[in-house]
Amino acid sequence: MNYPVFAVTVDLVVLTVRGDELCVLLVRRGCEPHLGEWALPGGFVLADEDLAAAARRELAEETGLAGPGGHLEQLASYGAPERDPRGRVVTVAYLALLPDLPVPKAGTDAAEAEWRPVGERRLAFDHDRILADGVERARSKLEYTPLATAFCPPEFTIAALRQVYEAVWGETIDPRNFHRKATTAPGFVSPTGDSTGGGPGRPAKLFRRGSATLLNPPILRRGGV
Repeated sequence: MNYPVFAVTVDLVVLTVRGDELCVLLVRRGCEPHLGEWALPGGFVLADEDLAAAARRELAEETGLAGPGGHLEQLASYGAPERDPRGRVVTVAYLALLPDLPVPKAGTDAAEAEWRPVGERRLAFDHDRILADGVERARSKLEYTPLATAFCPPEFTIAALRQVYEAVWGETIDPRNFHRKATTAPGFVSPTGDSTGGGPGRPAKLFRRGSATLLNPPILRRGGV
């Protein structure tokens, strides 16, 4: 039996919070197809390469950033027959949640690489759909898992954690209610015993991610906090 031949790529939805905005890592394509257009970083999987390894390699090659040190998970697969003008190409998308990182540097087939607010640019291929799916996955996971801490440095204040939720959800959250829920949810955060210092105002306690993998009760969107 003859089987159809098709290529496999990986694409990355890399999200971070910069200046109180949810931002995505984008590259401007330096080759056809869609020369000069903005897209998610990604590329073809090599014959002897694992999918996750391909995602990390493409991130490094196209942006100069090392493989995600925050959170990386497989998002979904996309295989519409006409999604890529080069032929039959199936892509496996990955979602990465990262603390704020330096400005990326373009390489290989990317002319530029930069962090941009989510939704600011139209993207090549079907990357608008992939980005929308990645953002919704991140938003929903913040409700019932402690993954908001993946956007934070190893030590953070509860106010900084709340700002992550506000940026990802696009909602204003009551500070007192959020502080109560974040500090009483079993295993969500753990106090370090230290506080911020050297700046104006009252020092704030520092926390790190706790041991929980799920939040019970969850922290909900749309006025649920």
